[in-house]
Amino acid sequence: MKFNKVHSLQEIANLLNCESVGDKNFEILGMNEIHVVEEGDIVFVDHPKYYDKALKSAATIILINKKVDCPEGKALLISDDPFRDFNILTNHFKPFQSASASISASAKIGQDTVIQPNAFVGNHVVIGENCMIHSNVSIYDHTIIGDNVIIHAGSVLGADAFYYKKREDGFDQLLSGGRVVIKDNVGIGALCTIDKGVSGDTIIGEGTKLDNQVHVGHDTVIGKKCLIASQTGIAGCVIIEDEVTIWGQVGTTSGITIGKKAIILGQTGVTKSVEGGKSYFGTPIEESREKLKQLANIKKIPEILNKLK
Repeated sequence: MKFNKVHSLQEIANLLNCESVGDKNFEILGMNEIHVVEEGDIVFVDHPKYYDKALKSAATIILINKKVDCPEGKALLISDDPFRDFNILTNHFKPFQSASASISASAKIGQDTVIQPNAFVGNHVVIGENCMIHSNVSIYDHTIIGDNVIIHAGSVLGADAFYYKKREDGFDQLLSGGRVVIKDNVGIGALCTIDKGVSGDTIIGEGTKLDNQVHVGHDTVIGKKCLIASQTGIAGCVIIEDEVTIWGQVGTTSGITIGKKAIILGQTGVTKSVEGGKSYFGTPIEESREKLKQLANIKKIPEILNKLK
């Protein structure tokens, strides 16, 4: 998430009421999670296990809960609770804006696009040309939709990321300031849910088709011309490369990559990254031919036991 203008390290430190390390005029351009940070971004880290990763990341401002040596060319913000302060920044730079109409006055809607009754189009949404938005679709603020997109009834684009920190009295939610970006010629079935990024974008690539009841987690990037069947659940921060086929009732863990032209058979649990150009099945996931051989051998166990007797 980029800010509308450049801010100084001192400005951000004052906003958070925290100590800073580095040039007070150090320029800050935005804020992002560790997997999408760029030069000029703030990243937060609140666990020693990830200190080194954050300090060596592309981020040039690290919001951290311990005084450490500041890497050359970077700056630090020292906080007793970086998670809380990251939320303060999100709330400050991208606060929630309530709606005053079912289709926001700030929404931009392209020529020949049809929006059926009872659909909701939020603030600063952009919808391209020749799209069909069916009834009871909810498109949250800042969502970007390309041309020739079809979204069927009851789907929700832009709900918050499922991202929480456990506290003694419950769970704190990490606020979502990112977007959903839908490219041209995408088809989205009924009752699909696509979460926005925490600070970046959840992206569905050109020509990809989602069946009914598909869930796409925050900051996931789906490539071009993918087919994803019903009741598939894709976790956050997943990369699905071009022309992947995922059949029904598949679930994935977060932070993995599914390679180009991979085929994931139904009811598979994608527990790790997999190469492209192959077919996979089972939980834990394996190449489908190997997994099916194993299942065939398991069926032979009673016969083998009888022979041993």
